[in-house]
Parts: sequence; structure tokens; C-alpha cells
Amino acid sequence: MLLVVGQIGKPHGIRGEVLVTVRTDDPEARFAAGSAFTTEVPRDRRVSAGPAAAAVPGVAYQVPAKLVLEQIRWHQGKGIAQFEGVIDRNTAEALRGVLLQVDSSEIADPDDPDEFNDHQLAGLSVESVDGTVLGTVDRIDHAPSSDLLVLKKAAGGTALIPFVSQMVPTVDLAGGRVIVDLPEGLLDL
Repeated sequence: MLLVVGQIGKPHGIRGEVLVTVRTDDPEARFAAGSAFTTEVPRDRRVSAGPAAAAVPGVAYQVPAKLVLEQIRWHQGKGIAQFEGVIDRNTAEALRGVLLQVDSSEIADPDDPDEFNDHQLAGLSVESVDGTVLGTVDRIDHAPSSDLLVLKKAAGGTALIPFVSQMVPTVDLAGGRVIVDLPEGLLDL
């Protein structure tokens, strides 16, 4: 499974550097020199790569399937990155909006037994303490106050469950389930 760890923003300077918005909790590990990323061009990307970004005149620049990080420096919460083969501003502009992804198998599991990576939770069965199957974990939303399990309800629709120990007392990765103890009416909101 591919996980998005960053997104390329606007060019920085004229030598091919780009701003990178980080979408990972461990940027130093994910964005070390030599790291390779699988690229994905979002369908709604506003910038189109035209002939100006081409290495061959008249041929549009194609975003490569992989980008390798040469170097990165940090400034105000964003990375200023240089990728192999991106040597000018035109090529850097053609990368604007591209998502940077890594394979989830390359990410180590957290050391803390009460900490989980999002991809570990997605797809797990959600059960109440009495054993009733409520649905499955669709994804994790990261809100300012707490993380939220997005429950795809068995009866249809979705619900948000605060990912706090009082409401989610047990996460059983080996058993493929999350046990929840919810206040009455929470799933009806």
C-alpha cells in the first residue's frame, strides 16, 4: 500500500528546488538524502507541464514514476528539496502538486504498543464491547484535539469515533479488530 508522505509545491529559486509540504510525523527519516518516492499526479492538478519544461524541445515533460531526493533543508515547517534530474525552474514547476509516496512495508511499526500507523488501522473490524459488529475503519482523520476513526457503518453511512482510550479501549491488530465503548447516540450523529 502506498502512503502519501509529502506534496511538491511551488519552485524555489532557479536551480530546480521545490517546496515540499510534509505529511508525515517523522520527516527527518522519510526525507533523508537518497530517499526514493513513488510519484502520483493528482487529477485536479492546476499546473500542466508544457513544452517549456521539456528536455527535448516541443515534447512535454513527463513526471517520472520515481523521484530520488538529493538534499533537503527545512524552513518554516516546509522542506526545500532538490530531486535528481530536476535542474531548472521549468522542470520544478512541472512537478507542482505531485504527491510523494512510500510503500507502507518500508515504514517501521511504532515502538509504543499504544501507537499505530494509519495504514495498520484501515480495514479493521469495529466491534462494541458486547461483540456487535458496527462496521470497519475506513480511514483516520487527524483533528487538532484528537485523531478520529472514520467508521464505515455496517448499516451504511459513516460515523466519527474519537480515538481516545476511553472510547477505544482495545486495538487488536492480530485479531483484525478494534473494540469500542461508545456513549449512546454517538453513531447517530
